[in-house]
Amino acid sequence: MEEPQRARSHTVTTTASSFAENFSTSSSSFAYDREFLRTLPGFLIVAEIVLGLLVWTLIAGTEYFRVPAFGWVMFVAVFYWVLTVFFLIIYITMTYTRIPQVPWTTVFFAFLVTICYAGNTYFSFIAWRSRTIQ
Repeated sequence: MEEPQRARSHTVTTTASSFAENFSTSSSSFAYDREFLRTLPGFLIVAEIVLGLLVWTLIAGTEYFRVPAFGWVMFVAVFYWVLTVFFLIIYITMTYTRIPQVPWTTVFFAFLVTICYAGNTYFSFIAWRSRTIQ
């Protein structure tokens, strides 16, 4: 008598990876680049932070809410000041080396393009405002 065939068992191997694994490197602690502030980009970021802080504190000291253009300047000054502080932290802690998926050179180029758009928006607003007052 023949023995009935049993169903074969299949082994399924699965692997799991977390989103955080893609951003990890060999060391788990943050690095601190003390020499960054002595480079030209580091010096420029510190200058941007100091001058940006001066700009938005001077604007905040005026009655910027009475002149619509000053409100826009205040928004842009504070926004880009916070963004610059964020980039300083990224560079000092060398976080940019842990996130290779971000094209950092393109980010700074996009930052400059954004400034151009903001300037164009400001001047377009001034031109529009002068036409509506007349």
